[in-house]
Amino acid sequence: MKLSAFGEKFAGDSGIVELMDDLGNALSENPDMIFMGGGNPGRLPAVEQVFRENMESILEDPQQRHSLFGIYQSPQGEKEFRKEVAAFLNKQFGWSLSCQNIAVSNGSQSAFFMLYNMLAGEMSDDTRRAIHLPLSPEYLGYRDVGLTSSFFTATRPKIERLEDHLFKYHIDFSNLNVDHNTAAMCVSRPTNPTGNVLTDNEISMLDELARANDIPLIIDGAYGLPFPNIIFTEVTPFWNDNTILVLSLSKLGLPGARTGIVVASEEVIQAFTRANAVISLSCGTMGPALAHQMFRNDQILSLSRDHILPFYRERSTQVVDWFRQEMGDLPYQIHKPEGAIFLWVWFEGLPIGSQEMYQRLKQRGVLVVPGHNFFVGIEDEWAHKNQCLRVSYAQDADTVRQGVRIIAEEARKAYDLE
Repeated sequence: MKLSAFGEKFAGDSGIVELMDDLGNALSENPDMIFMGGGNPGRLPAVEQVFRENMESILEDPQQRHSLFGIYQSPQGEKEFRKEVAAFLNKQFGWSLSCQNIAVSNGSQSAFFMLYNMLAGEMSDDTRRAIHLPLSPEYLGYRDVGLTSSFFTATRPKIERLEDHLFKYHIDFSNLNVDHNTAAMCVSRPTNPTGNVLTDNEISMLDELARANDIPLIIDGAYGLPFPNIIFTEVTPFWNDNTILVLSLSKLGLPGARTGIVVASEEVIQAFTRANAVISLSCGTMGPALAHQMFRNDQILSLSRDHILPFYRERSTQVVDWFRQEMGDLPYQIHKPEGAIFLWVWFEGLPIGSQEMYQRLKQRGVLVVPGHNFFVGIEDEWAHKNQCLRVSYAQDADTVRQGVRIIAEEARKAYDLE
């Protein structure tokens, strides 16, 4: 089979393909695998119970049931759901949104595919523009979504060393270069993979820089504010008419519903909706149907605050302690956990690369994600890129503890300390 350039790019190997293959194989073919690689959320009984009750209510109502299964929705998303989302955000944060500022996508991954390629790549005047990532490492799912080459640029972070085997990345504003070839800036908050949370001041500085250069600031809030609120520091949700905020129901506990929510100016939403019609025809109904009532009665906030946030905050502290116990004096650093559902582990001076470490752990029955895939837009040689792993701690505690022990054992072998 002869593939087009598009086919070669999107049907080939990539970090996100490897991650999702591992996820599928681990869950369907090897259930004993210790899965610390993908972004599956933890199972929280109180949250699952709400989803069950909402689903049962829908199925008992013939009209709601027909709307769920038997009707195409608008490519912008069902109007009443969008009204509820806008009203919820206005009430909580004093924003001035209408349903015309809201669009629904079939997962935030597809939303970023459309947004990025609407803004960047080959322009009508034959120039090319890129998406700039002010802080890389960033989400590996961004890496391969561009339709053209050289689609991303990035600023290498500053590294602050902290006590007790912790460190933290910071945006290096002194080296953050935005020019006429920059189409937009994008940050995830909290950052996937590191759990870093940009401060209100950093977001304000990025907003000022974006406005000064007449480009949008895109904020990926898949793990963040206002839901599922997996943020362990005090920060404020941010949006204005130059911001494109992308939210998701996945980490709330609904990854299978594939529901992303885009909050932007009416101009951006209109363009996004037209692209969504071409690519997806219509929006899925499952996520909006399950979440509709939760936006109306603010239950989405209480679930995030009372169940989701405490679970991940307590687990992150627990897993850092386990790493300290198991690693001993190995030359490792953990990015200060400020949010999300991962730890970002840096094995300083690792004699083998992160890909080899990943392969060795896979042979031991532990799936993690090698860190080099996350340094999107940083093309120069930097040893640090090959010394990091992303480790999920969303599974049950005993499983995660066993995985940490095996990671430490393989690290000792890599440093030849056994």
